[in-house]
Amino acid sequence: MALVVAHRGASAAVPPGNTVKAFVEAVEQGADWVELDVHLSADGEVVVHHDPVLADGRVIGDLAFDELPEFIPRLLDVLGSCAPLGVNVEIKPDGLASLRSLLIERVVELLVSFGEEREFLVTSFDHDIVDEVRALAPTLRTGLLNADGGSLESDLERAARDGHSAINPWHGLVDQKFVDRAHALGVAVNVWTVDDEQDIRVVSEVGVDAIITNVPRFCRQVLSAG
Repeated sequence: MALVVAHRGASAAVPPGNTVKAFVEAVEQGADWVELDVHLSADGEVVVHHDPVLADGRVIGDLAFDELPEFIPRLLDVLGSCAPLGVNVEIKPDGLASLRSLLIERVVELLVSFGEEREFLVTSFDHDIVDEVRALAPTLRTGLLNADGGSLESDLERAARDGHSAINPWHGLVDQKFVDRAHALGVAVNVWTVDDEQDIRVVSEVGVDAIITNVPRFCRQVLSAG
């Protein structure tokens, strides 16, 4: 059975997600993993938030952690809130370029500090980022995000060639042939973002490894019903 990965936590129940409350709810809803997005504050804290810019227009990378809204947590706090679930950490490529290398280093340092206690997967749409993560910490699992059918096959080949563990495409791009090819290359297929019952059934039937969803409890119910 595919793993159930709570997108930004149980984000449908606790919108917009990426808060400690949403990740606690993901645990309560029976998710296997959670997925989240990270950026770096001006004082070097890895924080969990989808966009690099706040609703009021301020840039996360320009602000110290104490200047951010209270609902934005540190990655360390989120990891504690959703233990022992696995965590898919997406490193956003659209933050401040000057903070990019430091963000990667801080994420790697934090995740490696857990040793074998937790399972992690680091992903990004910027594939150079995951290459850098893998170079810094070969023991960390990494994956390539994809939303473009035109590059899906080449991204799969790159993942296999460069030792990445997974490819995370938009669910509408995936069929049985692709999943079988990925598995033959030793690459897991984790699809996003799947909330509809029929879509959940379809991706489950073609054998994806994980389903990233806003509704983890419902997704689990659909999978369990067969």
